[in-house]
Amino acid sequence: MGQPGATRGRGDTTVGKAMLNKYARAFFTRVLTPFAAFLIRRGVSPDTVTLIGTAGVVAGALVFYPRGEFFWGTVVITLFVFSDLVDGNMARQLGRSSRWGAFLDSTLDRVADGAIFGGFALWYAGNGNDNVLCAVSIFCLASGQVVSYTKARGESIGLPVAVNGLVERAERLVISLVAAGFAGLHTFGVPGIQWLLPIALWIVAVGSLITLVQRVVTVRRESAEAEEAARQSAGEAAK
Repeated sequence: MGQPGATRGRGDTTVGKAMLNKYARAFFTRVLTPFAAFLIRRGVSPDTVTLIGTAGVVAGALVFYPRGEFFWGTVVITLFVFSDLVDGNMARQLGRSSRWGAFLDSTLDRVADGAIFGGFALWYAGNGNDNVLCAVSIFCLASGQVVSYTKARGESIGLPVAVNGLVERAERLVISLVAAGFAGLHTFGVPGIQWLLPIALWIVAVGSLITLVQRVVTVRRESAEAEEAARQSAGEAAK
């Protein structure tokens, strides 16, 4: 689910990075380096690890979440998040920088996001029996995709989209997954904790909407500035 830094040509923060602080990442990088080297010797590519990691996240979300098994679903998803460190480690060891890897990485991130929030929506549409929270989950899914699109589209037309949104991808996923994991403890007899997930989904929904507005406003401003700069350049050239 994502190679760090320039190794894979990615610039955005992945859920794996967000869930592990820099000290924990350094520790797990040292621990996972021999495993990454082993995979390389076996002919496994970083892209394969990315695909397996995404498949694990999708399975954890769509097998466990629709049945209300939020604790175990989150455990499975978290385990596969470590692929985010393994594939990046492999790519660094191989000295590869790949546009294809960056494209695959970003595309599969969206697949994983869709599975997680889709799993929540399926639960609330079924045994969770809450149409409002089902709608909120769907909104989180859709708004997350649109937030990512606005940045990608803005950058594709030559704008920097220089804004740090209130709730970006890492925040959306960490808030949702942590809340889901704790909410799942309700099945082990912890009272009242199941309300953490609905609260988290509302926070993500509102935060995503604010972030979307922030990015749209930023792109509009940067577009106007770029057009004005182009007109001034054309006027100077005509003199």
